[in-house]
Amino acid sequence: MEQARFNMVEQQIRPWDVLDTEVLDLLKKIKREQFVPIDQRALAFMDLDIPLGHGAKMWQPKLEARAVQALKLKQGDQVLEVGTGSGYLTALLSSLATHVTSVEIVAELSAFAERNLAAYHIDNVTLAVGDAAKGWGTTLYDAVVVTGSLPLQPTALLHNLKVGGRLFAVIGDAPAMQGCLITRTEADKFESVTLFETCVDLLRNAEQPQRFVF
Repeated sequence: MEQARFNMVEQQIRPWDVLDTEVLDLLKKIKREQFVPIDQRALAFMDLDIPLGHGAKMWQPKLEARAVQALKLKQGDQVLEVGTGSGYLTALLSSLATHVTSVEIVAELSAFAERNLAAYHIDNVTLAVGDAAKGWGTTLYDAVVVTGSLPLQPTALLHNLKVGGRLFAVIGDAPAMQGCLITRTEADKFESVTLFETCVDLLRNAEQPQRFVF
């Protein structure tokens, strides 16, 4: 198991420009296989998405690591996660930030994540069941991460950011999606940087662009 974890870090994650030692150490500390459904644990360290049921999937390890690195989290940060899934990414985020609010639209997945996080005695996470695709209340966060792809920049979620806050999301239509980091530089100004190309499943109820219909 530990050899498989080592190989995951050295053969998948480092080559994908994840070089932050704090993030790499965290990947060794938080046991990914413990957040994977039992019947999928043989896939825990493979370079692929893992089905979680209910149409959800766990991201590839390199994508999880790259997202965490991009957000540059620190103690004091308040984080919003849209799409809890298995709770693994939640655990990574909570290890670097002061608090994570994670919203999951599927109650059964939220319960699965709650059990996984409880096994790690993680107590700086608030789990909520609901739809955060178009924003989550009026609280402002230092960081937001969206675990399903979005056809458009998420205007409502961008307004859940504090000035100086960062949002990571995969934006675009398959097969041409991009991992993007968007920073709220002023109250009404945002800057976006494209980090890499990828392709992940669509976030449920994500805002859709107007499309021409013949």
